[in-house]
Amino acid sequence: MYSNIKTCSLFGLNGYVVDVETDMVRGMPKITLVGLPDLAIKESLERVKSAINNSGYEFPKKRITINLAPANLKKDGSQIDLAIAVGILTAGGSIEKSPDDYVILGELALDGKIYPVQGVLPMVISMREKGFSKFILPYDNRKEAALVSDVEIYPVKKLEEVVEFLLGNISLPRALGDFFESDVKYDMDFSDLKGQDNLKRILTIAAASKGNCLFIGSPGSGKTMAAKRFPTILPQLDFEEAIEVTKIYSVAGLLKENSLVTTPPFRSPHHTASAVALIGGGSYPRPGEISLAHKGVLFLDELPEFSKNVLEVLRQPMEAKVINIARANGTVTYPSDFQLIVAMNPCPCGYYGSKKHECTCSPYQIQRYLSKISHPLLDRIDLHLEVSEVDYKEISSNTLSKSSSEMRKEVEYARDVQKERFVDKPFNFNAEIPDKELSKYCKLDEASKKILELSYKKYRMSARTYNKLLKISRTIADLGHSSKIKEDHILEAIQYRTVDSKFWGN
Repeated sequence: MYSNIKTCSLFGLNGYVVDVETDMVRGMPKITLVGLPDLAIKESLERVKSAINNSGYEFPKKRITINLAPANLKKDGSQIDLAIAVGILTAGGSIEKSPDDYVILGELALDGKIYPVQGVLPMVISMREKGFSKFILPYDNRKEAALVSDVEIYPVKKLEEVVEFLLGNISLPRALGDFFESDVKYDMDFSDLKGQDNLKRILTIAAASKGNCLFIGSPGSGKTMAAKRFPTILPQLDFEEAIEVTKIYSVAGLLKENSLVTTPPFRSPHHTASAVALIGGGSYPRPGEISLAHKGVLFLDELPEFSKNVLEVLRQPMEAKVINIARANGTVTYPSDFQLIVAMNPCPCGYYGSKKHECTCSPYQIQRYLSKISHPLLDRIDLHLEVSEVDYKEISSNTLSKSSSEMRKEVEYARDVQKERFVDKPFNFNAEIPDKELSKYCKLDEASKKILELSYKKYRMSARTYNKLLKISRTIADLGHSSKIKEDHILEAIQYRTVDSKFWGN
């Protein structure tokens, strides 16, 4: 007897159809599995055998050959367990008709229970694009899969349910998904940050334009506190963005409650993280921190403590918004459209330039510490700010500080202006304006041009810095409800690009 069951395997965020072909003939009982399975799939044979027996069915005592087609592509993941079990039961006659129009996903326990698997959402989306519309998958993955509304999702808890459903003895309720846009409540707020209006201002500009930020200052000045509150002023993800992010978290196995990710992610890896942890990788490439921060924020605290080689791998994905991970069996592309926020001390002891503490570092130690951050990386960070310690008067004041909701309203206004401005363009934010279109969207009057020219020469700016200044100025003008870029907008933008000349020189 022969059966062919459809399932799916992932390579990156893309799924491809796997045909689980089962051929059963008389002979010495033996199971042969071919088709480039990984170790998890090879071990599935023992799980499948026990699950079938413990579910009340007889495992066929015949010679069984299982082929995972196409045979030239490697398959990984335990989601093929259930398809193998259904294939064996179909070839053995326990299931009368082969379920050709279903894609079957799920990991089996020894007692026949069906465990959830990683990557269900991208699998369902990929299979839908290939013409499949019916899916049998784990009950715990139902919310995630049901986000795809134009397919039929049948969630199951155990193998027996699958068999009875395919025999027509029972009906399974379809999983239906809904997308609700609701205000998210954070347990932190910018009103907690006393003083530091310049920190709030620069983060408002960054959130409005989707720019990157660098904070340098003494310990305890509020750098980390401000960065952690940055997501509270970002608008929620729209449905398309939420699906993109949810797919990545599904593949990584980090999806909470198997539901849609609607808030911008915030990732803060420790400084001991490797390059692979940051950009992704492995034999079967998985997303790294820059992809997990897609449409959100990647925060690197204590920046010089990261390995210099690790930091340098950020340069290409910051520009391209994607990361290509090449392996022998192919190249995986993960999206990495993130905002980078970095914080650092100005020297090993942390008090170089402090008004309250004396620095104990030698000039050589300071130079060696700062040299861990390269100029090409600094050049890709839009906004730089030197953060000073908070005065006693500010920290003890009972005056209400600007809240996250107030800041978010400013950000949403500026983003609405940009959305209207770029309505017919493939980009949505000022920070994404192509260089060739800067003259169209960032026009300057003669006085502003003169200011920019003097600053360009004085601070020996690069062409990339010059372009970023224009984009920052455009955002500052938007926040100020101005259709034109004025002198004060240019001057404010320039002050966010002079910190690197003080600490690193040019």
